[in-house]
Amino acid sequence: MSTTTLSVEEMQQRSDEAKRTRRVAYATIIGTTIEWYDFFIYSSAAALIFSNLFFKPAGDTFATILAFASVGISFLFRPLGAFLAGHFGDRIGRRAMLVITLIAMGLATTLIGLLPTYESIGIMAPILLILLRIIQGISAGGEWGGAVLMAVEHAPDDKRGLYGSFPQVGVPLGLLLASAVFALMSGVISPGEEFVKWGWRIPFLLSIVLLFLGHWVRRSVDESPIFEEIKERKSSTKAPVVELFKNHSLLVLLAALVFAGNSALGYMTTGGFIQNYTTDPNGPLGMDRTPILIVVTISAASWLFFTWLAGYWSDKIGRRNIYLIGWIVQFIGVFALFPLVNIGTWQSVLSALCLLSVGIGLTYGAQSAFYAELFPASIRFSGVSISYAIGAIIGGAFAPMIAKWLIAATGSTESVVVYLTIMTGLGLISTLLLKDRSRIPLGPDHEELQLQSPIYGRK
Repeated sequence: MSTTTLSVEEMQQRSDEAKRTRRVAYATIIGTTIEWYDFFIYSSAAALIFSNLFFKPAGDTFATILAFASVGISFLFRPLGAFLAGHFGDRIGRRAMLVITLIAMGLATTLIGLLPTYESIGIMAPILLILLRIIQGISAGGEWGGAVLMAVEHAPDDKRGLYGSFPQVGVPLGLLLASAVFALMSGVISPGEEFVKWGWRIPFLLSIVLLFLGHWVRRSVDESPIFEEIKERKSSTKAPVVELFKNHSLLVLLAALVFAGNSALGYMTTGGFIQNYTTDPNGPLGMDRTPILIVVTISAASWLFFTWLAGYWSDKIGRRNIYLIGWIVQFIGVFALFPLVNIGTWQSVLSALCLLSVGIGLTYGAQSAFYAELFPASIRFSGVSISYAIGAIIGGAFAPMIAKWLIAATGSTESVVVYLTIMTGLGLISTLLLKDRSRIPLGPDHEELQLQSPIYGRK
Protein backbone atom coordinates (compact mmCIF):
# COMPACT_ATOMS: atom_id res chain seq x y z
CA MET A 1 0.00 0.00 0.00
CA SER A 2 2.78 2.41 0.91
CA THR A 3 4.60 1.57 -2.33
CA THR A 4 1.45 2.33 -4.33
CA THR A 5 0.93 5.57 -2.43
CA LEU A 6 4.52 6.60 -3.02
CA SER A 7 4.23 5.81 -6.70
CA VAL A 8 1.09 7.94 -7.01
CA GLU A 9 2.78 10.78 -5.15
CA GLU A 10 5.80 10.56 -7.43
CA MET A 11 3.59 10.56 -10.51
CA GLN A 12 1.69 13.58 -9.21
CA GLN A 13 4.94 15.38 -8.43
CA ARG A 14 6.27 14.72 -11.92
CA SER A 15 2.99 15.89 -13.41
CA ASP A 16 3.11 19.11 -11.37
CA GLU A 17 6.73 19.72 -12.40
CA ALA A 18 5.85 19.18 -16.06
CA LYS A 19 2.96 21.64 -15.78
CA ARG A 20 5.22 24.25 -14.12
CA THR A 21 7.84 23.80 -16.82
CA ARG A 22 5.25 24.19 -19.60
CA ARG A 23 3.83 27.29 -17.87
CA VAL A 24 7.31 28.82 -17.74
CA ALA A 25 7.84 27.98 -21.43
CA TYR A 26 4.57 29.67 -22.44
CA ALA A 27 5.31 32.67 -20.22
CA THR A 28 8.78 33.19 -21.69
CA ILE A 29 7.47 32.92 -25.25
CA ILE A 30 4.57 35.33 -24.67
CA GLY A 31 6.59 37.79 -22.58
CA THR A 32 9.57 37.85 -24.94
CA THR A 33 7.31 38.17 -27.99
CA ILE A 34 5.61 41.23 -26.51
CA GLU A 35 8.92 42.75 -25.43
CA TRP A 36 10.46 42.36 -28.90
CA TYR A 37 7.32 43.38 -30.74
CA ASP A 38 7.70 46.68 -28.92
CA PHE A 39 11.37 46.87 -29.85
CA PHE A 40 10.93 45.95 -33.52
CA ILE A 41 8.02 48.19 -34.39
CA TYR A 42 10.40 51.06 -33.73
CA SER A 43 12.89 49.62 -36.24
CA SER A 44 10.15 49.22 -38.86
CA ALA A 45 8.92 52.77 -38.31
CA ALA A 46 12.49 54.13 -38.41
CA ALA A 47 13.10 52.40 -41.74
CA LEU A 48 9.85 53.49 -43.35
CA ILE A 49 8.72 56.89 -42.04
CA PHE A 50 10.65 58.29 -39.05
CA SER A 51 13.24 59.97 -41.29
CA ASN A 52 10.47 62.22 -42.66
CA LEU A 53 8.49 62.64 -39.46
CA PHE A 54 11.31 63.35 -36.99
CA PHE A 55 14.56 64.03 -38.91
CA LYS A 56 13.47 65.58 -42.24
CA PRO A 57 15.42 68.89 -41.91
CA ALA A 58 18.67 66.87 -42.14
CA GLY A 59 18.00 65.96 -45.81
CA ASP A 60 16.92 62.63 -47.30
CA THR A 61 20.09 60.52 -46.97
CA PHE A 62 21.30 61.93 -43.66
CA ALA A 63 17.78 61.83 -42.20
CA THR A 64 17.68 58.09 -42.94
CA ILE A 65 21.10 57.62 -41.34
CA LEU A 66 19.88 59.54 -38.27
CA ALA A 67 16.74 57.37 -38.10
CA PHE A 68 18.91 54.22 -38.15
CA ALA A 69 21.23 55.84 -35.59
CA SER A 70 18.23 56.27 -33.29
CA VAL A 71 17.66 52.51 -33.68
CA GLY A 72 21.27 51.86 -32.75
CA ILE A 73 21.55 54.31 -29.85
CA SER A 74 19.27 52.17 -27.71
CA PHE A 75 21.87 49.41 -27.91
CA LEU A 76 24.40 51.63 -26.18
CA PHE A 77 22.10 51.56 -23.16
CA ARG A 78 21.52 47.82 -23.21
CA PRO A 79 24.59 47.22 -21.03
CA LEU A 80 23.11 49.57 -18.42
CA GLY A 81 19.92 47.48 -18.43
CA ALA A 82 22.03 44.32 -18.33
CA PHE A 83 24.14 45.62 -15.41
CA LEU A 84 21.04 46.61 -13.42
CA ALA A 85 19.04 43.48 -14.23
CA GLY A 86 22.08 41.25 -13.76
CA HIS A 87 22.91 42.75 -10.36
CA PHE A 88 19.36 42.63 -9.02
CA GLY A 89 18.46 39.44 -10.87
CA ASP A 90 21.31 37.60 -9.14
CA ARG A 91 20.22 39.10 -5.80
CA ILE A 92 16.39 39.43 -5.78
CA GLY A 93 15.35 36.99 -8.50
CA ARG A 94 14.74 36.45 -12.21
CA ARG A 95 10.95 36.87 -12.18
CA ALA A 96 10.88 40.31 -10.53
CA MET A 97 13.27 41.75 -13.12
CA LEU A 98 11.22 40.31 -15.99
CA VAL A 99 8.08 42.08 -14.77
CA ILE A 100 9.94 45.39 -14.37
CA THR A 101 11.53 45.26 -17.83
CA LEU A 102 8.22 44.40 -19.49
CA ILE A 103 6.43 47.36 -17.87
CA ALA A 104 9.22 49.78 -18.81
CA MET A 105 9.26 48.61 -22.44
CA GLY A 106 5.47 48.73 -22.79
CA LEU A 107 5.11 52.24 -21.39
CA ALA A 108 7.95 53.64 -23.53
CA THR A 109 6.48 52.08 -26.66
CA THR A 110 2.99 53.43 -25.97
CA LEU A 111 4.35 56.94 -25.41
CA ILE A 112 6.17 56.85 -28.78
CA GLY A 113 2.76 56.30 -30.38
CA LEU A 114 1.58 59.56 -28.77
CA LEU A 115 4.59 61.72 -29.70
CA PRO A 116 4.13 64.91 -31.76
CA THR A 117 6.33 65.07 -34.87
CA TYR A 118 9.04 67.58 -35.85
CA GLU A 119 6.45 69.60 -37.74
CA SER A 120 4.50 70.14 -34.50
CA ILE A 121 7.14 70.77 -31.82
CA GLY A 122 10.45 71.07 -33.69
CA ILE A 123 13.69 69.72 -32.24
CA MET A 124 11.93 68.41 -29.10
CA ALA A 125 10.29 65.69 -31.20
CA PRO A 126 13.49 63.76 -32.07
CA ILE A 127 14.87 64.41 -28.57
CA LEU A 128 11.81 62.86 -26.90
CA LEU A 129 11.83 60.03 -29.44
CA ILE A 130 15.45 59.17 -28.63
CA LEU A 131 14.83 59.37 -24.87
CA LEU A 132 11.99 56.85 -25.15
CA ARG A 133 14.16 54.67 -27.40
CA ILE A 134 16.84 54.72 -24.69
CA ILE A 135 14.27 53.41 -22.18
CA GLN A 136 13.47 50.64 -24.66
CA GLY A 137 17.18 49.81 -24.84
CA ILE A 138 17.59 49.64 -21.06
CA SER A 139 14.56 47.37 -20.86
CA ALA A 140 15.75 45.09 -23.68
CA GLY A 141 19.17 44.82 -22.02
CA GLY A 142 17.60 43.44 -18.86
CA GLU A 143 14.91 41.34 -20.50
CA TRP A 144 16.81 38.65 -22.32
CA GLY A 145 18.96 37.29 -19.51
CA GLY A 146 16.03 36.87 -17.14
CA ALA A 147 13.83 35.21 -19.76
CA VAL A 148 16.43 32.66 -20.84
CA LEU A 149 17.40 31.75 -17.29
CA MET A 150 13.78 31.25 -16.28
CA ALA A 151 13.44 28.85 -19.21
CA VAL A 152 16.78 27.03 -18.93
CA GLU A 153 16.90 26.76 -15.12
CA HIS A 154 13.39 25.26 -15.04
CA ALA A 155 14.17 22.76 -17.82
CA PRO A 156 15.20 19.09 -17.45
CA ASP A 157 18.94 18.65 -18.10
CA ASP A 158 18.35 16.85 -21.39
CA LYS A 159 15.94 19.52 -22.72
CA ARG A 160 17.74 22.76 -21.89
CA GLY A 161 18.32 23.57 -25.54
CA LEU A 162 14.65 23.02 -26.40
CA TYR A 163 13.30 25.05 -23.49
CA GLY A 164 16.00 27.67 -23.94
CA SER A 165 14.82 28.14 -27.53
CA PHE A 166 11.40 29.36 -26.33
CA PRO A 167 12.51 32.88 -25.33
CA GLN A 168 14.65 32.90 -28.51
CA VAL A 169 11.55 32.10 -30.54
CA GLY A 170 9.93 35.18 -29.00
CA VAL A 171 12.34 37.39 -30.99
CA PRO A 172 11.26 36.28 -34.50
CA LEU A 173 7.68 36.11 -33.24
CA GLY A 174 8.01 39.75 -32.17
CA LEU A 175 9.36 40.63 -35.62
CA LEU A 176 6.58 38.64 -37.30
CA LEU A 177 3.91 40.38 -35.24
CA ALA A 178 5.44 43.84 -35.73
CA SER A 179 5.79 43.39 -39.51
CA ALA A 180 2.29 41.92 -39.82
CA VAL A 181 0.67 44.80 -37.91
CA PHE A 182 2.59 47.37 -39.96
CA ALA A 183 1.63 45.57 -43.19
CA LEU A 184 -2.03 45.59 -42.10
CA MET A 185 -1.94 49.30 -41.29
CA SER A 186 0.03 50.24 -44.42
CA GLY A 187 -1.86 48.06 -46.91
CA VAL A 188 -5.42 47.82 -45.59
CA ILE A 189 -6.47 50.08 -42.73
CA SER A 190 -4.52 53.27 -43.46
CA PRO A 191 -2.90 53.05 -46.91
CA GLY A 192 -0.89 55.83 -48.53
CA GLU A 193 -0.80 59.19 -46.77
CA GLU A 194 -3.14 58.00 -44.01
CA PHE A 195 -0.39 55.67 -42.81
CA VAL A 196 2.03 58.60 -42.54
CA LYS A 197 -0.58 60.83 -40.84
CA TRP A 198 -1.84 58.45 -38.16
CA GLY A 199 -1.64 54.77 -39.17
CA TRP A 200 1.94 54.26 -37.93
CA ARG A 201 0.84 55.19 -34.39
CA ILE A 202 -1.57 52.28 -33.93
CA PRO A 203 1.11 49.51 -33.67
CA PHE A 204 2.76 51.51 -30.88
CA LEU A 205 -0.50 52.16 -29.03
CA LEU A 206 -1.41 48.46 -29.18
CA SER A 207 1.50 47.88 -26.81
CA ILE A 208 -0.57 48.99 -23.83
CA VAL A 209 -2.96 46.05 -24.40
CA LEU A 210 -0.08 43.59 -24.81
CA LEU A 211 1.54 45.03 -21.68
CA PHE A 212 -1.35 43.92 -19.45
CA LEU A 213 -1.35 40.46 -21.06
CA GLY A 214 2.40 40.00 -20.63
CA HIS A 215 2.35 41.28 -17.04
CA TRP A 216 -0.38 38.81 -16.09
CA VAL A 217 1.43 35.90 -17.73
CA ARG A 218 4.80 36.61 -16.14
CA ARG A 219 3.35 37.11 -12.68
CA SER A 220 1.80 33.64 -12.92
CA VAL A 221 5.09 31.68 -13.10
CA ASP A 222 7.27 30.44 -10.27
CA GLU A 223 10.73 31.79 -9.59
CA SER A 224 13.69 29.87 -10.99
CA PRO A 225 14.38 26.82 -8.75
CA ILE A 226 18.12 27.46 -8.97
CA PHE A 227 17.72 31.04 -7.74
CA GLU A 228 15.45 29.79 -4.94
CA GLU A 229 18.21 27.38 -3.91
CA ILE A 230 20.80 30.19 -4.02
CA LYS A 231 18.52 32.38 -1.92
CA GLU A 232 17.84 29.61 0.59
CA ARG A 233 21.56 28.99 1.03
CA LYS A 234 22.17 32.76 1.20
CA SER A 235 24.95 32.23 -1.31
CA SER A 236 24.20 35.12 -3.66
CA THR A 237 27.16 37.32 -4.57
CA LYS A 238 27.10 40.86 -3.16
CA ALA A 239 28.60 42.42 -6.30
CA PRO A 240 28.06 39.90 -9.15
CA VAL A 241 29.06 42.36 -11.90
CA VAL A 242 32.39 43.13 -10.19
CA GLU A 243 33.15 39.43 -9.79
CA LEU A 244 32.14 38.78 -13.39
CA PHE A 245 34.64 41.22 -14.88
CA LYS A 246 37.34 40.41 -12.33
CA ASN A 247 37.38 36.69 -13.08
CA HIS A 248 35.56 36.15 -16.38
CA SER A 249 36.26 39.16 -18.63
CA LEU A 250 37.67 37.11 -21.54
CA LEU A 251 34.71 34.74 -21.37
CA VAL A 252 32.31 37.71 -21.52
CA LEU A 253 34.13 39.05 -24.61
CA LEU A 254 34.07 35.71 -26.46
CA ALA A 255 30.42 35.10 -25.60
CA ALA A 256 29.62 38.63 -26.78
CA LEU A 257 31.39 38.06 -30.11
CA VAL A 258 29.41 34.85 -30.65
CA PHE A 259 26.21 36.87 -30.51
CA ALA A 260 27.72 39.77 -32.46
CA GLY A 261 28.24 37.45 -35.43
CA ASN A 262 24.58 36.53 -35.35
CA SER A 263 23.06 39.93 -34.59
CA ALA A 264 24.87 41.83 -37.35
CA LEU A 265 22.95 39.77 -39.90
CA GLY A 266 19.76 39.62 -37.87
CA TYR A 267 19.53 43.38 -37.75
CA MET A 268 19.58 43.61 -41.53
CA THR A 269 15.84 42.95 -41.19
CA THR A 270 15.01 43.57 -37.54
CA GLY A 271 16.89 46.87 -37.68
CA GLY A 272 15.03 47.87 -40.84
CA PHE A 273 17.89 48.06 -43.38
CA ILE A 274 16.42 45.68 -45.97
CA GLN A 275 13.00 47.33 -45.62
CA ASN A 276 14.57 50.72 -46.30
CA TYR A 277 16.92 49.51 -49.07
CA THR A 278 14.13 47.85 -51.04
CA THR A 279 11.45 50.56 -50.61
CA ASP A 280 13.53 53.76 -50.79
CA PRO A 281 11.98 55.75 -53.71
CA ASN A 282 15.42 57.25 -54.41
CA GLY A 283 17.18 53.87 -54.18
CA PRO A 284 17.93 51.22 -56.82
CA LEU A 285 14.72 49.20 -56.35
CA GLY A 286 11.86 51.50 -55.21
CA MET A 287 9.56 48.61 -54.30
CA ASP A 288 6.16 48.99 -52.63
CA ARG A 289 6.12 49.08 -48.82
CA THR A 290 3.37 46.53 -48.08
CA PRO A 291 4.77 43.52 -50.08
CA ILE A 292 8.16 43.97 -48.39
CA LEU A 293 6.53 44.03 -44.96
CA ILE A 294 4.72 40.79 -45.86
CA VAL A 295 8.02 39.26 -47.07
CA VAL A 296 9.73 40.19 -43.77
CA THR A 297 6.81 38.62 -41.89
CA ILE A 298 7.22 35.33 -43.80
CA SER A 299 11.00 35.32 -43.30
CA ALA A 300 10.42 35.86 -39.57
CA ALA A 301 8.35 32.66 -39.56
CA SER A 302 11.29 30.83 -41.17
CA TRP A 303 13.66 32.32 -38.60
CA LEU A 304 11.29 31.18 -35.84
CA PHE A 305 11.24 27.58 -37.09
CA PHE A 306 15.02 27.26 -37.42
CA THR A 307 15.53 28.90 -34.03
CA TRP A 308 13.33 26.26 -32.42
CA LEU A 309 15.00 23.50 -34.47
CA ALA A 310 18.47 24.65 -33.38
CA GLY A 311 17.46 24.50 -29.71
CA TYR A 312 16.00 21.01 -30.19
CA TRP A 313 19.01 19.72 -32.14
CA SER A 314 21.47 21.19 -29.65
CA ASP A 315 20.16 18.71 -27.04
CA LYS A 316 21.03 15.90 -29.47
CA ILE A 317 24.36 16.94 -31.02
CA GLY A 318 25.64 19.69 -28.68
CA ARG A 319 25.41 23.50 -28.65
CA ARG A 320 28.80 24.06 -30.29
CA ASN A 321 28.10 21.72 -33.21
CA ILE A 322 24.80 23.39 -34.06
CA TYR A 323 26.56 26.76 -33.98
CA LEU A 324 29.24 25.58 -36.40
CA ILE A 325 26.61 24.34 -38.86
CA GLY A 326 24.83 27.67 -38.48
CA TRP A 327 27.93 29.74 -39.23
CA ILE A 328 28.50 27.84 -42.50
CA VAL A 329 24.89 28.44 -43.59
CA GLN A 330 25.17 32.07 -42.51
CA PHE A 331 28.20 32.60 -44.77
CA ILE A 332 26.13 31.27 -47.69
CA GLY A 333 23.30 33.66 -46.76
CA VAL A 334 25.65 36.65 -46.69
CA PHE A 335 26.96 36.04 -50.21
CA ALA A 336 23.51 35.30 -51.63
CA LEU A 337 21.76 38.28 -49.98
CA PHE A 338 22.26 41.14 -52.43
CA PRO A 339 22.42 39.11 -55.68
CA LEU A 340 18.91 37.90 -54.83
CA VAL A 341 17.55 41.17 -53.35
CA ASN A 342 18.80 43.21 -56.32
CA ILE A 343 16.68 41.18 -58.75
CA GLY A 344 13.95 43.43 -57.40
CA THR A 345 10.96 41.08 -57.12
CA TRP A 346 9.18 40.17 -53.92
CA GLN A 347 9.97 36.50 -54.65
CA SER A 348 13.71 37.18 -54.88
CA VAL A 349 13.69 39.26 -51.70
CA LEU A 350 11.76 36.50 -49.95
CA SER A 351 14.30 33.89 -51.10
CA ALA A 352 17.19 36.03 -49.84
CA LEU A 353 15.66 36.67 -46.42
CA CYS A 354 14.49 33.08 -45.91
CA LEU A 355 17.98 31.78 -46.72
CA LEU A 356 19.45 34.33 -44.34
CA SER A 357 16.96 33.32 -41.66
CA VAL A 358 18.18 29.70 -41.73
CA GLY A 359 21.71 30.68 -40.70
CA ILE A 360 20.49 33.28 -38.21
CA GLY A 361 18.10 30.77 -36.62
CA LEU A 362 20.75 28.04 -36.33
CA THR A 363 23.19 30.47 -34.63
CA TYR A 364 20.50 31.80 -32.30
CA GLY A 365 18.35 28.90 -31.12
CA ALA A 366 20.96 27.28 -28.86
CA GLN A 367 22.22 30.56 -27.42
CA SER A 368 20.16 30.48 -24.22
CA ALA A 369 21.42 27.09 -23.10
CA PHE A 370 24.93 27.76 -24.43
CA TYR A 371 25.25 31.01 -22.43
CA ALA A 372 23.67 29.60 -19.26
CA GLU A 373 26.15 26.69 -19.25
CA LEU A 374 29.15 29.03 -19.58
CA PHE A 375 28.70 30.92 -16.28
CA PRO A 376 28.60 29.88 -12.58
CA ALA A 377 25.20 29.98 -10.85
CA SER A 378 25.95 32.92 -8.52
CA ILE A 379 26.79 35.33 -11.36
CA ARG A 380 24.86 33.69 -14.19
CA PHE A 381 22.26 36.44 -14.69
CA SER A 382 24.99 39.07 -14.89
CA GLY A 383 27.17 36.98 -17.20
CA VAL A 384 24.38 36.07 -19.60
CA SER A 385 22.81 39.55 -19.71
CA ILE A 386 26.02 41.54 -20.07
CA SER A 387 27.53 39.23 -22.71
CA TYR A 388 24.33 39.53 -24.71
CA ALA A 389 24.19 43.32 -24.37
CA ILE A 390 27.83 43.82 -25.41
CA GLY A 391 27.33 41.46 -28.34
CA ALA A 392 24.29 43.44 -29.42
CA ILE A 393 26.34 46.65 -29.45
CA ILE A 394 29.25 45.13 -31.39
CA GLY A 395 27.04 43.34 -33.88
CA GLY A 396 23.56 44.75 -34.20
CA ALA A 397 23.51 48.24 -32.74
CA PHE A 398 24.58 50.18 -35.77
CA ALA A 399 24.55 47.46 -38.43
CA PRO A 400 21.73 49.11 -40.44
CA MET A 401 23.39 52.54 -40.16
CA ILE A 402 26.82 51.13 -41.12
CA ALA A 403 25.29 49.32 -44.11
CA LYS A 404 23.49 52.50 -45.24
CA TRP A 405 26.69 54.54 -44.85
CA LEU A 406 28.83 51.97 -46.69
CA ILE A 407 26.51 52.01 -49.69
CA ALA A 408 26.39 55.83 -49.67
CA ALA A 409 30.20 56.02 -49.46
CA THR A 410 31.06 53.30 -51.99
CA GLY A 411 28.02 53.22 -54.23
CA SER A 412 28.01 49.43 -53.99
CA THR A 413 26.62 46.65 -51.77
CA GLU A 414 29.93 44.73 -51.93
CA SER A 415 31.27 46.67 -48.94
CA VAL A 416 28.24 45.55 -46.91
CA VAL A 417 28.98 41.92 -47.85
CA VAL A 418 32.58 42.34 -46.61
CA TYR A 419 31.31 43.84 -43.34
CA LEU A 420 28.80 40.99 -42.76
CA THR A 421 31.44 38.39 -43.66
CA ILE A 422 33.83 39.80 -41.06
CA MET A 423 31.13 39.74 -38.38
CA THR A 424 30.18 36.15 -39.21
CA GLY A 425 33.87 35.19 -39.09
CA LEU A 426 34.24 36.71 -35.63
CA GLY A 427 31.28 34.65 -34.42
CA LEU A 428 32.77 31.46 -35.88
CA ILE A 429 36.24 32.01 -34.36
CA SER A 430 34.78 32.80 -30.92
CA THR A 431 32.65 29.64 -31.03
CA LEU A 432 35.72 27.54 -31.88
CA LEU A 433 37.50 28.93 -28.79
CA LEU A 434 34.69 27.87 -26.42
CA LYS A 435 33.97 24.38 -25.10
CA ASP A 436 30.62 22.68 -25.31
CA ARG A 437 29.27 22.30 -21.75
CA SER A 438 25.91 20.71 -22.58
CA ARG A 439 24.25 19.15 -19.54
CA ILE A 440 26.74 20.54 -17.03
CA PRO A 441 24.95 20.78 -13.63
CA LEU A 442 23.60 24.34 -13.18
CA GLY A 443 22.85 24.37 -9.44
CA PRO A 444 24.92 26.17 -6.75
CA ASP A 445 26.16 22.79 -5.45
CA HIS A 446 28.32 22.50 -8.56
CA GLU A 447 29.98 25.94 -8.64
CA GLU A 448 33.44 24.35 -8.44
CA LEU A 449 32.77 22.48 -11.70
CA GLN A 450 31.14 25.55 -13.28
CA LEU A 451 34.18 27.68 -12.41
CA GLN A 452 36.44 25.55 -14.62
CA SER A 453 37.12 27.69 -17.66
CA PRO A 454 35.04 26.91 -20.77
CA ILE A 455 37.77 28.54 -22.91
CA TYR A 456 40.17 26.18 -24.66
CA GLY A 457 43.70 26.48 -23.25
CA ARG A 458 42.51 27.78 -19.86
CA LYS A 459 41.94 25.82 -16.65
